Amino acid sequence: MTLPHQAYSVHLLTATGAVFAMLAMLAAIDAEWSLMFLWLVVAFVVDGIDGPLARSMNVKTNAPLIDGVLLDMIIDYLTYVFIPAFALFKSGLLPGWTGWVAIIVITFASSLYFADTRMKTKDNSFSGFPACWNMVAVVIFALRPEFWVTLALVVILAVAMFIPLKFVHPVRTERWRSLTLPMALGWTFFAGWAAWVDFHPQSWAHWGLVVTSIYLMGAGIAQQMIPVRA
Repeated sequence: MTLPHQAYSVHLLTATGAVFAMLAMLAAIDAEWSLMFLWLVVAFVVDGIDGPLARSMNVKTNAPLIDGVLLDMIIDYLTYVFIPAFALFKSGLLPGWTGWVAIIVITFASSLYFADTRMKTKDNSFSGFPACWNMVAVVIFALRPEFWVTLALVVILAVAMFIPLKFVHPVRTERWRSLTLPMALGWTFFAGWAAWVDFHPQSWAHWGLVVTSIYLMGAGIAQQMIPVRA
């Protein structure tokens, strides 16, 4: 296989995320929340793999007919934003008007964030909460907090998308990557485990989700507070 063919195959891998998004949406329509999250976890794994592959294959040069960044952003909006917002709205975890507030705030604010040219920092972290509502939704489904806690979390994170707080990219942020990457892999494992056991309240996966989520949410902010040693 020639290099251009290999580069275009990376785009094909990225495009499978759209298929997984559709499968997740079909599960969500039938209120099969565990199955929905399992498909979203699969899409999350693909999203974690295709970026490094695209850079190693230099797809911008070797597969220029497809805009990999745009393709990735379209799929990310479906899997990170649109489907998790639908799940929070239809699951009953946010009853009545609170569900409407959440689904409007999440989709509206996230669309603006995805188009924000200041999204990435110089060290390849995210500036502001990176609209990872799929990760937030998994934790909410696992822990099932009171609806007002969920609503407050949604509003706070939506505002945090436009505040200059740093959030690490598990693969591209070099600082603390030796810890961040295992934490991200751990989160993926625990998310899949929690969904596989249908979010059983006694599952140890919930504790794993809490620990890894706290790290991934706070590592970038901690890096802003702790200066890099010369």
